Amino acid sequence: MKKNILSILSCLVLALLLFYFMLPPLNLSSPLFWTYLFTIIIIYIFISSIFGGIFKLGGFLNHNRRLNKVNMILLGFMGSAFVLIIFINFVMSPLFNAKSYSKRISVIEGNDFTSDVAPVDFNKIPLIDKDSSEKLGDRKMGEFTSWVSQFYVSDLYTQINYNNEIVRVTPLEYASIIKYFTNRDDGIKGYIMVNSVDGTSTLKTLDHGMRYMPSALFFENLYRKLRISYPFTIFDEESFEIDNEGNPYWIVPTVKYSGVGLKKEINGIIILDPITGKSQKYSINEVPNWVDHVYSADLIIEQVDNWGEYRNGFLNSIFGQKDVINTTLGYNYLVMDDDVYLYTGITSVSSDESNLGFILVNLRTKETKYYLVPGAEEFSAMASAEGLVQEKEYVASFPLLINLNNKPTYLLSLKDAAGLVKMYAFIDVADYQKVVVSEASLGIEAAASKYLKDSNINKDNLLTKDITIKEITTAVVEGNTYYYLTDSGNHLYYGSIIVNKTLFPFLNKNDVVTITYSEGEVSEIASIRLK
Repeated sequence: MKKNILSILSCLVLALLLFYFMLPPLNLSSPLFWTYLFTIIIIYIFISSIFGGIFKLGGFLNHNRRLNKVNMILLGFMGSAFVLIIFINFVMSPLFNAKSYSKRISVIEGNDFTSDVAPVDFNKIPLIDKDSSEKLGDRKMGEFTSWVSQFYVSDLYTQINYNNEIVRVTPLEYASIIKYFTNRDDGIKGYIMVNSVDGTSTLKTLDHGMRYMPSALFFENLYRKLRISYPFTIFDEESFEIDNEGNPYWIVPTVKYSGVGLKKEINGIIILDPITGKSQKYSINEVPNWVDHVYSADLIIEQVDNWGEYRNGFLNSIFGQKDVINTTLGYNYLVMDDDVYLYTGITSVSSDESNLGFILVNLRTKETKYYLVPGAEEFSAMASAEGLVQEKEYVASFPLLINLNNKPTYLLSLKDAAGLVKMYAFIDVADYQKVVVSEASLGIEAAASKYLKDSNINKDNLLTKDITIKEITTAVVEGNTYYYLTDSGNHLYYGSIIVNKTLFPFLNKNDVVTITYSEGEVSEIASIRLK
């Protein structure tokens, strides 16, 4: 009996220590809970076997029949629970519930892009992506020499709408365990804000320091604070936001599963004040308007993929694949009407370089709209822009989707090896061969004007004829290579390399070509081929 009591007490102590570090939700639908429970059982069996003489030959089976019987019952429970979990999840899998999986997200179809998305306002376009924001934030942090040695800048950089300004915000964190102990009395008295439009970065200081942070220790650790306050709740990935007065908060979505770890859905949020530690739980219909991120991008992508894959049944998603669609690999954010939207393309599972359309998802309400706009897949558009300036080895950012001149248009930045934006590129979504790049130093509006001018040749007035090249020269204008031709009749023509980048560089004097052009004092070439 004494050995049994010692086994139980030892196991309880280790179970508490394990709970302290693992922080599992006490919820049967959580995979982490079952991992925790099975670990405790294994620990108990190990401890009780030691006290029962496991290290004696045959001790585990014969030394203490009463103790071994308990162990065998526990092992049987583990095996039965594991089999039951597998069975329940199998029954609740897409194999038998394809329609249910396809309805995890409600997708509104038949929308008009130009009606729903306002024409682009270049004073409110978030040209600064997360990578650039991180560099700007680190640079700003470097200006505060007394803080650099004590704190580091978190890589969260949540994009939000802050009083009609598009910004990314991220907290500072304790630089090390020692820095936690030396600074915990005052907490962390600042966060970084980067304006996503003009790149202005600011270190916002607080009157009272933030104490409940991921890098804090003991019961000031954010995750431990949440688990102690909400022992039965399953949490999704947290985000850092500020309210309209600039006060910092942790936004932590709460999760419910079907089965064990299946069909994750958000059923509310917890808003925790990192300064005081006070928190409040909201249902999904009670989320304050200033909160922008309730649903994570990964969860939205997963649910949209389920909608595209299973709406015609599970077997069709594997074999026939009729009307089976998926999201593309990347995504970006748009800010409209005081909310943040996720944008990503929709492509057929059998297509590799084109999109059938795209979706916009409100990350606060999960309202999802599908726009049937066939066109270039985002990475094809990025490669097209990079190809125009391949000698510079610039890297394209993931495109922003904008309404330019009532047409869906990709806008992306071309950055150098240091991550600095050197050029802007505009690409027609419907035809990714229509690409115009411009120097970033000239400004985004100048780049847009150049794109509209270069891409809007009036096709009704195009002429076609054969010419013999008398002279050919090149010039680089705002990052674009142009070819200037004089024919045997001394008529003048020009065309961008994008018109035919596999032919223009190899043209020579006396070559005979067929051109389609818009007539003018210097006629613009719309297409060209060898005669």
